[in-house]
Amino acid sequence: MATAEQIKALLKSHLDGDDSHFFSVAMQLAAHEAKQGHGLLAQEIRTLIDEAKKKRSRPIPTSRPVPLAQPKGELSSLLAASYPKYRLADMVLDKKTIGRLTRIIKEQRQLSKIRSHGLVPRKKLLLVGPPGTGKTMSASMLAGELGLPLLTVRLDNLITKYMGETAAKLRLIFDAISQSRGVYLFDEFDSIGSQRGQVNDVGEVRRILNSFLQMIEQDESDSVIVAATNHPDILDYALFRRFDDVIEFSLPPQPLIEKLLKDKLSAFQDSQVDWNNLAKKASGLSYADISAVCGDALKDAIINDRDKVDSAHIMDLLAERKAVRNKRPA
Repeated sequence: MATAEQIKALLKSHLDGDDSHFFSVAMQLAAHEAKQGHGLLAQEIRTLIDEAKKKRSRPIPTSRPVPLAQPKGELSSLLAASYPKYRLADMVLDKKTIGRLTRIIKEQRQLSKIRSHGLVPRKKLLLVGPPGTGKTMSASMLAGELGLPLLTVRLDNLITKYMGETAAKLRLIFDAISQSRGVYLFDEFDSIGSQRGQVNDVGEVRRILNSFLQMIEQDESDSVIVAATNHPDILDYALFRRFDDVIEFSLPPQPLIEKLLKDKLSAFQDSQVDWNNLAKKASGLSYADISAVCGDALKDAIINDRDKVDSAHIMDLLAERKAVRNKRPA
């Protein structure tokens, strides 16, 4: 029969969603039963494991409804819940950034194994870089890859003018982080993480930041905390050492721009399109800007009953997007 430790390990790995560890323990059970002379039972366990692995490898149908646990009570005004479908393969980023995101995913998937050795997987992440470079999408991708809900903090409801109220609301969020595993996103994080002692600083801002520093320091949950900002230069220095990883995002270089254009326009590609020239024209735009241009080009082709995108039109759209970008604040 299974030992108490094996049963606990099975339950723990199942709750953590750690399939690799779950199957490993199950195989240990099968081997144990075989040694006890229970050959039929051992074979049945192995068969069930093989069937489970096959099911895990099948893609989940997009039509299958995903149960969505919505925050209740006061939390419903502080957290917006969703189940993103983004995967790492959907991201067009440089190899270094992809490598760091991959490492986080691997550590989270082996959470139980890492904790069993007294170590902690990367779970507190600070994403910095210009707007539209993939920070928010990366948080969605992590949730999608890990099969976890993405819970975005509603900063407009979190931050209030009343003394002590924001810190109390922040405590509610960190209680949820501790009780319900998920990917928790603090977008536009500089609004609560700006440097203490600035000229326009007020006492309540300092109290909020101090509360956040204390809570993230004490957090020992299995949730992933992601803070994203376009302005790392105004963040308080004490914040950086509270995060396990600080990942920098930047505007795409020309080879990645070309790849993004081809990926987005794959269904309407024309062999006559000069992708290299388009990529040069798009230099200086963000991933989000280029994706928007591709969407506009596709809609134009569909509306005008064309089965190919028009290079000249894409050029015009890129110039239009650049003009708009140059007029808006960073």
